[in-house]
Amino acid sequence: MKEQKKTSNKTKVAQNNKNIRKEKKLNRKGIVAIVVGIGILIYLIYTIYLLIKQPTNVFTVEEGKLYQEEIAIGYVIREEKVIKGENYKNGMEQIIAEGEKAGVNENVFRYYSANEETLKQKIAELDTKIQEVMKNDNSVLTSDMKLLEKQIDEKIENISKITDANQLTEYKKEIDKLVAKKAKIAGESSPRGSYLNQLIESRKNYENQLNSGAEYVKAPMGGVVSYRVDGLEDVLTPNSFETLTKDYLEKLDLKTGKIVATSEECGKVINNFVCYIAVISNSEEAKKAETGDKIKLRLANNTEITAKIEMIKNEENGSNVIILKVTEQIEELINYRKTAVDLIWWSASGLKVPNQAIVEKDGLNYVVRNRAGYLSELLVKVEEKGENYSIVEPYSNEELKELGYSSAEITSYKKITLYDEILTNPKI
Repeated sequence: MKEQKKTSNKTKVAQNNKNIRKEKKLNRKGIVAIVVGIGILIYLIYTIYLLIKQPTNVFTVEEGKLYQEEIAIGYVIREEKVIKGENYKNGMEQIIAEGEKAGVNENVFRYYSANEETLKQKIAELDTKIQEVMKNDNSVLTSDMKLLEKQIDEKIENISKITDANQLTEYKKEIDKLVAKKAKIAGESSPRGSYLNQLIESRKNYENQLNSGAEYVKAPMGGVVSYRVDGLEDVLTPNSFETLTKDYLEKLDLKTGKIVATSEECGKVINNFVCYIAVISNSEEAKKAETGDKIKLRLANNTEITAKIEMIKNEENGSNVIILKVTEQIEELINYRKTAVDLIWWSASGLKVPNQAIVEKDGLNYVVRNRAGYLSELLVKVEEKGENYSIVEPYSNEELKELGYSSAEITSYKKITLYDEILTNPKI
């Protein structure tokens, strides 16, 4: 009995010791797990800190385009001559339409004669009578007359399809000319003293009165005709560059983008080969610009044209009045005196990379390419640098020679290419 009790006590003690050892082992594992967990947490926090401080991402190189541009207000300066006659109160008829070209001494428009409407009405009445007589008299239908009839019918058929007002006016003029020509032939073919001949002679007399009473205004120079006259034709001229300042231009009190109204009393002829645009800019690019530089302009119709800097006037207030010479889209600019333009100081296209991917070392620029985990430093030439991105390209062999590279180094030179994966914020 005593021996059984002893054995039982020993078993209990052994079990207790085993439990104690097991508990200690579990405690050690827990401590290790806690330490490892804290270590991992610290590592993660540090990694996140590094990523926030200087993140490293991969960027795929693509073709792109960069602009350095600014919005400006342009004042249009032209060589233009206003033409006006004595009888401007009588109203006018355009001979050469808006935007069309005129030669020197060519009739541009005419002022109506004093009794214009009465004479026109009489001529119209005679045309109706002449048409009726010719319709009933087949003896005057010559081959020339039949050809004119066909042309008139074609014009009348086409006139219903025309929606442009200027083109419609031209068509009506052409029909009137054909009718007059037809009447003239009919008059020559009909017997002297006949009723038809008398009608045609009366029409000629009225037409002579109409033309003799009208005043025709000619072009003083060759160029594009416009009837958009704003009174600044003798103010904003190529001879006025020296007087143009920011205050002077702003005091003209012009509305940006306003189309110049069409005059009913006069017109003008514009040099269609060149005009000028004066802009005001305080940008760094404007301060660095020089006479003779070429830049791009984006006009209101979204067309980009090349402009040459003709003159720069640096004012004491920090403003720069830049006068640009333009030889394109002259007709588009006729409608405006003051218009918004985009000054495109430079533009470049090629391989586009983030500025954060470019690292400067020893005066040269590098990017780091990641290809299947293998990192390579690539020497690149920065063509243009924008606010966030740059356009880069690899160096040519000749350029590498100028930089002092050996033949072996040139042979092993790694070039940046389209779709390369490069690191941003790399460490070199």
